[in-house]
Amino acid sequence: MLGSVLPFNEETADRISAYCEQHSTALPDCLGEHWKDTQSRFSDADKMSSRLQGAWMIFTARDRKPKRVLEIGCYTGYSALAWYEGTKETQAEIITLELSPKMTAASRQAFKKHGVEDRVKLIEGPADQTLQTLEGEFDLIFVDANKDGYAAYVQTILDRKLLSSRGVILCDNVFARGLSVGLDCAPWLNDHVRPYWAGCGQALDVFNSSIVQDPRVDVLLMPVFDGVTYIKWRDLDSRDGQT
Repeated sequence: MLGSVLPFNEETADRISAYCEQHSTALPDCLGEHWKDTQSRFSDADKMSSRLQGAWMIFTARDRKPKRVLEIGCYTGYSALAWYEGTKETQAEIITLELSPKMTAASRQAFKKHGVEDRVKLIEGPADQTLQTLEGEFDLIFVDANKDGYAAYVQTILDRKLLSSRGVILCDNVFARGLSVGLDCAPWLNDHVRPYWAGCGQALDVFNSSIVQDPRVDVLLMPVFDGVTYIKWRDLDSRDGQT
C-alpha cells in the first residue's frame, strides 16, 4: 500500500473501529465503567479518548515501561486511569494537570473511587504555570489540553528538559477532527462544534508545522485516532543543547 490512510466513509470507519476493539485486549472493567459514566454524565464527553485509544495507552505504557508520566489535560481522568493500569509493573508516578475546577473535582472523585491516589497526583491550575514548577524528568508525556497551548507546552517541556533522554511526548488531536489539514476535511462535523474545531485546527496547523522544524527532536505524526504526534530527542547532544 503506497498511501498511509485508507479512504473509509463514516459508516465504515465506525465498523473498523468496532472491529479493532473486538480484536484487541479488552479494557479493564474500571476503565470501561468510567468511560460509560463520563459519556452519560457530561455533554462534552467527546473530549474523552475512545475505548480503543484507552487500550492503546495501556499497551504503550506497558511497552515503554515509564517510571514517571506527565499528562497535560485530565478531563474526567480516563487517560490517567489508563496510564495507571499500564504502569503497574513499574509503579510509575503519574502527574496530571487540569485547569477546570469542575473537571478537577470529577477526576478526583474517579481517582478515589478506583483507588489510584497512591500514584496519581492531580494538579489544578494553568498548565503553562505548572510546567515551570515541575522538577525531574518524565519518560512519557501526554498532551491533550487546549489546542492553542500545544506549542508553548512542548517548547517548555523541551527547554526545561522535562523529557527524559529516551522519553516520548505524545500529542493528541493534532488533526482537530481533520480541520488542521483543511476546512473541507470534516464534512460530517456539525455546525455547533465546527467553529471551535476550526480554531483548534488553525492553532494545531501552526504547531504541526513548527515542531517538525525544531532541530532538537524527531517527529512522527501518525494518522491514528484524531492524529497523534510522537516527539523524542534527536540524540543526547540535542537534549544537552549541543546541536
